[in-house]
Amino acid sequence: MLSRVADSLFWMSRYIERAENNARIADVNLQLLLDLENARDPDRQQQWNPIISSLEENELFTSLYQNPDGQAAVDFVCLQRQNPNSVYSSLVAARENARTVREQISSEMWEHINRLYLFVKGETGKKMLRLSPYEFFRRIITGSHLIQGIADATMTHSEGWDFIRIGRFLERADNTSRILDVKYHLLLPSGEQVGGNIDTIQWMSVLKSCSALEAYRKIYVGQVAPWKVAEFLITHPEFPRSIRFSVESLDAALHRISGSPETNYANEAERLSGRLRYDLDFATIAGIFDYGLHEYLILTQRRLAEISRALFEIYCATNETISPPSIAEGRTA
Repeated sequence: MLSRVADSLFWMSRYIERAENNARIADVNLQLLLDLENARDPDRQQQWNPIISSLEENELFTSLYQNPDGQAAVDFVCLQRQNPNSVYSSLVAARENARTVREQISSEMWEHINRLYLFVKGETGKKMLRLSPYEFFRRIITGSHLIQGIADATMTHSEGWDFIRIGRFLERADNTSRILDVKYHLLLPSGEQVGGNIDTIQWMSVLKSCSALEAYRKIYVGQVAPWKVAEFLITHPEFPRSIRFSVESLDAALHRISGSPETNYANEAERLSGRLRYDLDFATIAGIFDYGLHEYLILTQRRLAEISRALFEIYCATNETISPPSIAEGRTA
């Protein structure tokens, strides 16, 4: 497979996943504000700060909006064209990558990517976001799920499909780590006790942001505890949005491409992914908290960025590309 094709499929998948994640986070945050309406002196702006922080675009946000309120935050996350990580920008990039590899993806897949792109670009999306944000977010999330399902159902499960899976799971692992890290550091209001009503509501919102609340409750009965949430989102081997599951999936896809057994490695990307996979297989939540949850999540993000850079150098660096070569740079592409 041409390196240009591999790179485009990889980034097409990442941008679709990023658009879905941003839409889900914004949707959950709006619902969180409703849950906190009866709370004592809720700071509405504080509830949006972590969302902007997770995109690493705080300076751009404050420069674009003189009165950075909740409405400005929704616009920034969803339709702001100057925000390189907004839903709009992500879908524009996904569609452009898909356009360059139309011969590699199915016509049904191209049709639905193009349809979602036209929705956010046109007046229909703008009007829906203004009148019914919930319906807008549902449209983005459902559209992303549909594209992923179509890819699995209509593409041959060969190298191209594997690059799509690698992009999806790299982006997913990175987003899960950022959501968890932001909550741990920024969301708890000053003076609020850990385990209090507001704290519980916010940890539930973290689970909802990863579509994990129902799955979590089937395993953990009782209170939504911070250490249990962290354990579930980091180390659970079967939940499809946990960091461990995502890393195992991308590592398996890397080995499918090279043909090497998963117990060995054929290149630097596989060495890095295998090492991270091994560490997550044997990680315990007690050990993670002893190390420091924030430090552990930042280290995980760096290791994911290393995998992405190695992947680019091995498979994609020999041709001009239309996307950045790493997770960290992908946040500002």
